[in-house]
Amino acid sequence: MTDMNIEQAVTEIGNVEEVPGLPMAWRWSPMSRFMFSLAMDVDGGWAYQMNSLNVHDQGLSRAVLAFARQHSLGRELGARPLTVATGFSYGTYRFDAVAAAAPLVHGYHHGRNEALNEVVSAVFPAYQCEFRGDESLEEAVLRFKRMLRPTIVSRPPVPYLRMRYENTRTDGGSVGPSRGFTTYDVLLRELGLLEGAPGSFVEFENSHGQVWNVQWNGSWLVNGTAQDAPPSESWVASALGCP
Repeated sequence: MTDMNIEQAVTEIGNVEEVPGLPMAWRWSPMSRFMFSLAMDVDGGWAYQMNSLNVHDQGLSRAVLAFARQHSLGRELGARPLTVATGFSYGTYRFDAVAAAAPLVHGYHHGRNEALNEVVSAVFPAYQCEFRGDESLEEAVLRFKRMLRPTIVSRPPVPYLRMRYENTRTDGGSVGPSRGFTTYDVLLRELGLLEGAPGSFVEFENSHGQVWNVQWNGSWLVNGTAQDAPPSESWVASALGCP
């Protein structure tokens, strides 16, 4: 952490205005469709930035920044690549948490102001089910930059979901013995392809580390227990714990 002047660094960006109703906070639009908002901690030593694309809900952004500042989100000594605080709500949104990506993950000011980048958490409204809490730097970068779409305030949950599978009929399958990150749609597709493919399986894990192994061998088996019907979308959603 540096002794840099965050307020000065932000105001020097250009076209910056104060965020109404939130002290020590500013916003600017670097280009059409984008709005960046940043709130500084009371002591001036850290800041929280929320970026939004296409839809800019000023009230939501202000609530996220205030919540992040209240929880010093991502500022803690030894903060993980992704940090989450639960108990957030705003308006009719379904978000139930606010998440923060560390400087090495977000790179919001990389190449423009490295000193500023080092003292900024990238914060965004989120869902508890999207995080396990022990994501490595590599996993955090993958989730933040390629899966979660943190700049889209209308986004649905992107549950923490790791899967491995093998299908004898389609010859599809994952590589190696480890479960890799995937999406809800891919999980549903592979579960649907199990029927009529004896010897196949889909194994998936949620944010709590709970694991389900689903097979079809003339009848359905979940973790070795016979089932009367194939896994439904509602069952899968419940297993992943997302609203």
